[in-house]
Amino acid sequence: MYLLDEPTYTYLFFLIPVLLGLFLWILKWKSKTQKRLISSKMINSLSPNRSRFKIFFKFLLLILSLSFLIIGLINPKIGTELETVKREGVDIVFAIDVSKSMLAEDIAPNRIEKAKRLVSAIINNLVGDRIGIIAYANQAIPQLPITTDFNAGKMFLQSLNTDMISSQGTALNSALDLSETYFNDEDQTNRVVFLISDGEDHSDEAESASIRAAANGIKIFTFGIGTESGGPIPIKRNGVLESYKKDENEEVVITKRNTEILKLISENTNGEYIDGNNTKEVVDFVSEILKNLEKKEFEAKKFVSYKDQFQPFIFISFILLLIELFVFETETQWLKKLNLFNEK
Repeated sequence: MYLLDEPTYTYLFFLIPVLLGLFLWILKWKSKTQKRLISSKMINSLSPNRSRFKIFFKFLLLILSLSFLIIGLINPKIGTELETVKREGVDIVFAIDVSKSMLAEDIAPNRIEKAKRLVSAIINNLVGDRIGIIAYANQAIPQLPITTDFNAGKMFLQSLNTDMISSQGTALNSALDLSETYFNDEDQTNRVVFLISDGEDHSDEAESASIRAAANGIKIFTFGIGTESGGPIPIKRNGVLESYKKDENEEVVITKRNTEILKLISENTNGEYIDGNNTKEVVDFVSEILKNLEKKEFEAKKFVSYKDQFQPFIFISFILLLIELFVFETETQWLKKLNLFNEK
């Protein structure tokens, strides 16, 4: 198995045909100029040891040196070793509110983007834990099953938006019921759900769903996004503001963070509530919480260890360039006697 560390450097290979064209153009220009100023017989008299072959040989060395240098910059990595990795941690499910109220801009740039940045910051500080992601509005949909691949988690996280679920509202009970299916390991002593929401428009079944979650050993920590004074819900097209969401009386809807429901949910599951608008406080809070939770050793997995291979390519490039510097455009006398290249 192999992996290209910096594949963007492959575009540098386009320099080779450019240099080849430039080299041939210069040779043609030099030939025309010489013929115009001096005869071929005179050139041979003035430069009797001039080698036509070595001009091309030196250019070939330069091209090869450049090619190996580019390959070195790309840094092909070859997986030759297998490492057994054991991890200890907690299973964490992020339940992220993607209802339309999360478009409110009472917290910059808006609630949904703030929530995504908050989750990304939390993931960046995790070590041996496993994560899963659920998006929910009027219904909950799984985004990422429990995994140790944090990069995949952040990739799925960035794809979240308020248009991914057509029916609106905020059915927290659906999100909590779905999160229970994520914890399929009976030996996992700590099951954690991080609920990121503005607490707005939750269904009446939110409290009963949190009680069911507690019965299954799930702790819910809620992070409130937005302000209690609230803000309107913008309606945009191609990033341009058109209007604000209105109710049946044509009055602009003001969505406010519902802290009370978020606190009730966390209390029912022996979790905690924290203001999610301050990223640093949340990250520190999560680190402290996870530090005090009992960790479980996950099943050992094998990962391919990729080793850098750029060193020999850089070395060969340097050697070829060094050879090119010491190759002169005049004929080599002992090679001339052997007449290997049929030079006259």
